[in-house]
Order: sequence, then C-alpha cells, then structure tokens
Amino acid sequence: MTVAVCTIVRGRQAHLRRLLEGLRRQTDPPDQVVVAWMGGPRPTVPDGMHVDVVDAADPRTTLPLAAARNAARRGAPDADVLVFLDVDVLPSSTLVADYADRCRTTGGLWSGQVDYLPEGVPTAHDDWTEDLLDGAASPHPARTPPPVDTQLANPDLFWSLSFAMRAVDYDRLGGFDEAFVGYGGEDTDFGRRAAAAGLTLWRTAAAKGWHQHHESTSPPVQHVRDIVRNAHTFRERWGEWPMRGWLEAFDARDLVSFRPIDGILELR
Repeated sequence: MTVAVCTIVRGRQAHLRRLLEGLRRQTDPPDQVVVAWMGGPRPTVPDGMHVDVVDAADPRTTLPLAAARNAARRGAPDADVLVFLDVDVLPSSTLVADYADRCRTTGGLWSGQVDYLPEGVPTAHDDWTEDLLDGAASPHPARTPPPVDTQLANPDLFWSLSFAMRAVDYDRLGGFDEAFVGYGGEDTDFGRRAAAAGLTLWRTAAAKGWHQHHESTSPPVQHVRDIVRNAHTFRERWGEWPMRGWLEAFDARDLVSFRPIDGILELR
C-alpha cells in the first residue's frame, strides 16, 4: 500500500521546512508528499527532496481549509493511505509507519498525539532531537495521550491537526465539504460525517507529532466572517451551533449578535 503525506500551507515557511525535514527522517518514508498552497509566497522545497505542490488558492478567503485538503488528496491519486498534517506539525520519526500500520490493519479514522512546543523550540537552525522536543512540549489540556489506542465516543473530538485514513474512505466521504469556506467548522463536520458513514474514529498516543509555536489569537477574531458563515452551514446540516465558545466570545466583544435559543447569529 502506498502512503501519501498531505499538508496545506499559506506562509509559515520555517514551519514547512521543519515538517519536511521531519518527513525526511522517517523510518518508513512516505511514497509521496503533497503540499497544497493556499496563496501568499510560494512554498520552497529543500534541495534533494521531491514534493508535489498543488494550487489551492481561493479568492473568497485566505485559508480555504476544506478545499485545500481536497486539493492535496487529488494530488496523490495513487495513494492507498492518506496522512494529513497541518504545516505546524513536526512529525516523529515513526509517525508515517504508525499511521500506515493502523490504517492497513484496522481502518477507520485515526488521530495521533500532538504536543505543544514553546516559542524558540526547535531552534532556527532546525537542530533538534525527539528527546529535546519531548522535554520541551506539553500536551493540550483536552488532548492528553491515551494509554492505549482508544475509540472516540464523540466524533466532535476529531482533530484535523494530524490524522490518517484509507484513501478509499476519504473518497467515499467526498473529502471535506467545500460548503465550509475558509476557517472553522469543516473538521467537526468531517468527523460527524465519518461517524455517520460507519467509520470508527480512533485516538492513538503513537503517530506522535509536536506543534510548532506560532502567534495566535483566542478567539480567532481575524476569521470571524468565515466562522459565522460556516456556523450557519453547520447548523443547517446538524441542527445545532458549532464552535459555541468562539461564538460566545465574539458576542461578548460585540463582534456578533449570538442568541442561540432564538436561532440568531449575525455579524455586528
């Protein structure tokens, strides 16, 4: 079975360089690496490494996450197993092998463990070891590593930061729904549709990665328009509001009017 690693990128060249270096260090290298470029400076690829770059820019939004993941999948038409990593993820040396083994033997939708690195780790010279990363990183408070491979009872806990599945299952789902334009909600919808289609969702402490630090805002006010639009799309499909914490935070900042009981969500 052939394995493709897919990532999506806009900017973050240093993060991409480290991700690709992590893929170069794999004990079982992927058969293909695909980068879906969402706009901005075109990605640069290290000398001596073959990477397929596909265009996924969308004039409607700066981060067409659903469409970019689908573009990356189309860039790997012969893959049997798809591994999706956000550009911020630095993979452990066995990540590809760990994911591939689970997809081949068990199937389903797998999310590996991703711990968070502080600013400055790894260094700008990309001089790191896995022991260094493990010593510096911390798990997300809501994503502590499971002691054994564990089924997810709640598909809303699917994490698109790092996941893998058989290509035939991705295609059967139709990939990510491009009705979700830009940032927010597309991953929760994907997890729910996967569960509804009979796929088992799994979490594993293997297939480990580390999230490289970058500046961020909480709530993500720069994406408020995308989030409001996608929240309506999600509610029309599933009958409830997603991303409630963000929507309530936007309302508290007078960026939106959010009255969920009345079915009201509007930009101010």
